[in-house]
Amino acid sequence: MNSIISTSKRTGCKDIWNAFMCDGAKFVAGDIPLCPTTATLPPSKLILWDEAKTIYRKNIRIGNTDFYIDAFVCFYMDDYKFDGPKGVWNDCDKALDILKHFAGMITIDYSTYQDFPEPIKIYNTYRMRASGYWFGKNGINVINNVRWGTPESWKYCWNGIPKNSIVAIGTVGGNPKKLIDRNRFNEGFSEMLRILTPHTIVIYGSSKYDAIEKAAARGINILTFKSRTAIAFEGRSK
Repeated sequence: MNSIISTSKRTGCKDIWNAFMCDGAKFVAGDIPLCPTTATLPPSKLILWDEAKTIYRKNIRIGNTDFYIDAFVCFYMDDYKFDGPKGVWNDCDKALDILKHFAGMITIDYSTYQDFPEPIKIYNTYRMRASGYWFGKNGINVINNVRWGTPESWKYCWNGIPKNSIVAIGTVGGNPKKLIDRNRFNEGFSEMLRILTPHTIVIYGSSKYDAIEKAAARGINILTFKSRTAIAFEGRSK
């Protein structure tokens, strides 16, 4: 697919896999598009996609069309909240309208669960990079989300992410609390460091894992943002 057919939904041709998103993209192993990191600074705050939509609607309702929020939008939540017929992939123009009012985005966290069929995991990896490339090309400050599974996913899950850049991970949802999953997480994290050599890692959720603590000890900049659930529990305990 190195010479991808340029197709746009704006031409009237039905584009069921959003080929237009990859217009001008470079491709790496596995025909995954390269998603440049367009953000030059790490986020000062992270908010979830559904929070961003609520903020957008409230401002548009009162006619405040030029509002700006100094926060990056992330997608560390159940897929049905951002995927589907009216989701970010299928209605990317609307998503772009929303994201323009925020400091940037972490690329979309399409799930690659261990028990997913391998073609689905590869497709969702493709969608992370393709949509991230398109949003970046359209002026959004983009930081790549990294999502890995069991070791067989290492053949493709790093593809399309620039080396020596800022990356982001989420430790919520499929949180590796069980020993077997924690080992998988630590091994995958270490492999990510070896392959991508990031200088900064943005973490949504807990960073209390051996591999992350070792990375911090090596001088890698670790920026941890508490999840919405953790913040809510803290509020209840006060």
